[in-house]
Amino acid sequence: MAQKTLTDGVPEVAVEAPPAASPKRWWILAIIAVAQLMVVLDATIVNIALPSAQADLGFSDGSRQWIVTAYALAFASLLLLGGRIADLFGRKPAFLVGVVGFAAASALGGAANGFTMLVVARALQGAFGALLAPAALSLLNTTFTDARERARAFSVYGAIAGAGGAVGLLLGGVLTDALDWRWTLYVNVAIAVVAFAGGWVLLSSHRDAADAKLDVPGTVLVATGLFSLVYGFSNAETHDWGSPLTWGFLVAGGLLLAAFAWWQTRAAHPLLPLRILLDRDRGASFLAVLITGAGMFGVFLFLTYYLQLNLGFSPTKTGVAFLPMVGALMVTAQLGTTVLLPRIGPKAVIPLGFAIATAGMAWLTGIGLGSHYLSAVLPQLIVIGVGLGMVMPPAMQLATGGVAAEDAGVASATVNAMQQVGGSIGTALLNTLAASAATDYLADHDPTSKVAQAQATIESYTTAFWWSASFFAAGTVIAFLLYRRGVPRQDASTAPVVHM
Repeated sequence: MAQKTLTDGVPEVAVEAPPAASPKRWWILAIIAVAQLMVVLDATIVNIALPSAQADLGFSDGSRQWIVTAYALAFASLLLLGGRIADLFGRKPAFLVGVVGFAAASALGGAANGFTMLVVARALQGAFGALLAPAALSLLNTTFTDARERARAFSVYGAIAGAGGAVGLLLGGVLTDALDWRWTLYVNVAIAVVAFAGGWVLLSSHRDAADAKLDVPGTVLVATGLFSLVYGFSNAETHDWGSPLTWGFLVAGGLLLAAFAWWQTRAAHPLLPLRILLDRDRGASFLAVLITGAGMFGVFLFLTYYLQLNLGFSPTKTGVAFLPMVGALMVTAQLGTTVLLPRIGPKAVIPLGFAIATAGMAWLTGIGLGSHYLSAVLPQLIVIGVGLGMVMPPAMQLATGGVAAEDAGVASATVNAMQQVGGSIGTALLNTLAASAATDYLADHDPTSKVAQAQATIESYTTAFWWSASFFAAGTVIAFLLYRRGVPRQDASTAPVVHM
């Protein structure tokens, strides 16, 4: 680095000016948003199509969960590896390979002639998604170097991450009703064409961690640890918590992740450098994303059941019913990241968002057999959307901001892993608690009565909503305690560098 000498003879190190912003950055944001939407909506788009797929391919109710679980297992367990590959070999190649692989796996799933072929395709989707998602987020982080512009970019990205599940429900319903369940997978091919063409033209190759090596032991430990953790929670849905397939894998996952953390302190080229986790605001942001992922399933999963099974909504109408929440989330995403966060800081913004989401979820527990969407669901969804819009985008921005360029991919992968593991934990816990609530209600009432059976389902939904509210309430306290006071600062020594 150049030096200049002052008149008193004391040398001063000249600080390099930050690189000029890429003139293509907003087009790059659009392409990243398209790719991220493809990955996020696939976590839910297939859910609505499952009954049709099951009738067409003839698999059992017990096997049905693997259509969803295969994607979650591959995605969660390979995310950190995917993020490090993007750092080591370049984000453009990782992005393009991820897009092509995801599209090919989607086409394979759409053409599935049996259960096994569909499960394999979903697992491949998860694997390529684990390469694509961190590459997309790290590209966003290294493309936008101006603080205000980065805030706007992350508000868009965070809104997609938070609302993508609802968009998946809508798109899945429309495609299933209008065409066929297979189009919930084929649609990814069309999206991928746009993402690939844009990525090929707009992105340039650069390797920020070209001199580093892949941490093979760390990769094996974290991949098997995350796999065991997600698999254990997934088994809680079909087995009780006392089953070795549940607690055994959960214990194994915890031990493997503990061994991974120990190894990262000794590895010459750690897969997840602990400096990424030990920053206070970044650690708080990872936890915020984890809690949000767990609580959001109380909205998407059980409210979908309520709208379709109790209020008689079609799949398409169910998806439309979630749009007001998506709109509220997108508006407050802009407000939270571009206005509130730079002025009053995360210690006020993110706990406030969690508190608003808590109130919305608690309000949603008032649903009943005779409730109406306009009075018992719509206002609550808007409140929840307002709250989540103040949590997800700011947390994602803080989780990846200020990270050295060579660590951007793995930091981005950690954010995605937190969201995925949180979703797996939430699905397992809420499904178990909801089923127990329904069983307990029928034990005290006539189990042969249709009215009692219908009310038991309401009890299961409201139980899930109360627990989701408790997740968000815990997030309120944790975020308030962990985040630093004041507005976030970016350390000049770790500011990401644009290479577009």
